[in-house]
Amino acid sequence: MSQTKGVKLDDTTQQRLAALARIRDRSPHWLMCKAIETFLEREENYEREKREDMERWERYQLTGEVIPHEKAAAWLENLAQGKVTPCPK
Repeated sequence: MSQTKGVKLDDTTQQRLAALARIRDRSPHWLMCKAIETFLEREENYEREKREDMERWERYQLTGEVIPHEKAAAWLENLAQGKVTPCPK
């Protein structure tokens, strides 16, 4: 179900939106919906990564387990060269 939400835009932003809509052959509404979707995806990913980082930090504080730099660097080098190997332990 869709709902209408009001957004107040200043004149400059409205003009920019209208100009881009003409260039892209899209409606300003479509551009605004895409912008909101893109923003939400980016921010949700940020929050997910932040949560994962906190979980890793808490696990480290409990166990003290780490991956030595040399192992991590070698693993990343392999990934850069297209060689997929399991994450080092």
